[in-house]
Amino acid sequence: MNLSTADISILLPAFAAGLLVTATHVPLGMQVLARGIVFIDLAIAQIAGCGVLLADQMGFEAQGIAVQIAALAAALGGALLLTWTERVWPDVQEAVIGVVFILGATGSVLLLASNVHGSEHLRDLLVGQILWAQPSRLWWAALVYAAILVLWFGWRQRLGRTGFYVLFAVAVTISVQLVGLYLVFATLIVPPLATRTMTRRRLATAWALGGAGYAVGLVVSTALDLPTGPAIVWALVALASAWFAMASSGGRTVRNMTRNAKS
Repeated sequence: MNLSTADISILLPAFAAGLLVTATHVPLGMQVLARGIVFIDLAIAQIAGCGVLLADQMGFEAQGIAVQIAALAAALGGALLLTWTERVWPDVQEAVIGVVFILGATGSVLLLASNVHGSEHLRDLLVGQILWAQPSRLWWAALVYAAILVLWFGWRQRLGRTGFYVLFAVAVTISVQLVGLYLVFATLIVPPLATRTMTRRRLATAWALGGAGYAVGLVVSTALDLPTGPAIVWALVALASAWFAMASSGGRTVRNMTRNAKS
């Protein structure tokens, strides 16, 4: 397998986008797993997507500031709604998130019903266009992600429920436009899920799994001419599953040795 200079020039910005999304979404994903609200990113991402599509229907430039404001406003509205429902109906929050997701998904279909390029827009929203990540967009995304990480690691305890949902909405709004909804969900959930039993270096391991998944997926999709987003999702799951299997096997071995030593 030989990667040409042209391939590398495309893959490097895409890999940088993957690393940025991984850096932000892995720690947020750990909190999502702890709260038991796994599908929240799908719901908020779909709402943000509706904002993008609505702005597009109104004739605004696809990458313009108006579209970004519309997406962020929609995501923040959804985040605040879910903050309220978690406080009022905590016992059915996951079900409420599911309802919000399906409303966002079908809302996107309705918004695109009269658009001749509707299927393409919907595919871009779900699968993303990570191979066409623009360095100029990556720079401002990196600045926003950095601010999110500083707030998360520096003031996590003070943010509370509302602060978490707001940060989450901002991160997802940017990420879904960089890599698509499928990769947003996979990055948020798969690495934290694979490392959930770890007590030491969990965050670093999850970050490494995310970065490796993007690297392997990008190379495989280029070599085999496969859709990039789905290839990265499969690479993430394959690497995470292999890691979890090895970690679980090693843990059992240590426990057996300890048990035998005591007996």
